[in-house]
Amino acid sequence: MASKAFLIAVAMAATIVAPTMAKEILVGGADGWRLGINYQAWADGIEFDVGDTLVFNYVAGNHNVIKVNGTDFQRCAAPLGAAPLTSGHDVILLATPGRKWYICGVANHCQAGPMKFAITVQVQGGRSPPSASAPGSPPSASAPGSPSSASAPSPASPCS
Repeated sequence: MASKAFLIAVAMAATIVAPTMAKEILVGGADGWRLGINYQAWADGIEFDVGDTLVFNYVAGNHNVIKVNGTDFQRCAAPLGAAPLTSGHDVILLATPGRKWYICGVANHCQAGPMKFAITVQVQGGRSPPSASAPGSPPSASAPGSPSSASAPSPASPCS
């Protein structure tokens, strides 16, 4: 039979590990990645942490996913040499903290869709990276997310 000290150690380890579990977040929830959804409003209600994955579900050939910078996001423009994700089930690992911007690069979907959103990825535990807020300003509160889990893990894109 396991010792009492061992059981206490296991319980403590489970308590420490549980809050840092990564989430699989379905972009757009059940609606997926398509025209006619306010993705920024959707994203504003979710806390994104390092280690989480974004899952973009859409009909391949109708849309794509491109990670852009803030300027290209405002312009709804893909940078030269950008390699769009086009599988219809694109998985992006949020590997680093900070601002991230995503758009659909098909036709005018970014402008008219509006198929675009910006997020701030936090270090696990809900603390924003130092560059995410002005010096001396308190961290902003985040609404609880709406992550979804899948029955099988998906390979993650090397994008962060």
